[in-house]
Amino acid sequence: MPLASAATSTDGALYTWITELAQRSPTALDSAVRVWSDYGLLLFAALMLASWWRSRSGDPARTAMALCAPLVVVAAYLANDLVKSVFHEQRPCRTLHVVTVEACPALGDWSFPSNHAAIAAAAATAIWLTDRRLGAIAVPAAVLMAASRVWIGVHYPHDVLIGLVTGALVAWLLTAAARRCAPAVVRLRGTPLRPLVATR
Repeated sequence: MPLASAATSTDGALYTWITELAQRSPTALDSAVRVWSDYGLLLFAALMLASWWRSRSGDPARTAMALCAPLVVVAAYLANDLVKSVFHEQRPCRTLHVVTVEACPALGDWSFPSNHAAIAAAAATAIWLTDRRLGAIAVPAAVLMAASRVWIGVHYPHDVLIGLVTGALVAWLLTAAARRCAPAVVRLRGTPLRPLVATR
């Protein structure tokens, strides 16, 4: 079965129901979801920054994880994009020809898995492992980011689900490994770079 047909049969009906619901929803709601979908990743950047800032007064392992978070997110994006390059799944808004909140991406801009979902999940996982309080914000925000990608019509539900899983798995493994950089953080606390890894 061609990949496009397999994707459509998997959750095409759910995707269609969601996009039709979006068309019947208030314009203000659709606009808010579109803005969140397009710019919401900035929240995760802010939360990673806050996580690093808060970590400086604590355990060196926690500080190491916070400092490595941006690299973890980049690694998760690259892993997800590698999967995307293998499967070449067409966007559902091209396969099903539905009316969507956001314009359909160009041909060749593959759908599976969702990079937005993977990035959000990776950031949320790294933040959660470093700072539970900030993680309580980041985790539901990642789920909302994934849902928004379906709502605006650019992804199937399974695209964002696998994106979330990929991002979270890569981030969990790499963030746990980043704890091993704690001795380097301890050494930096005795150098002029101390403000990066410790409070006064």
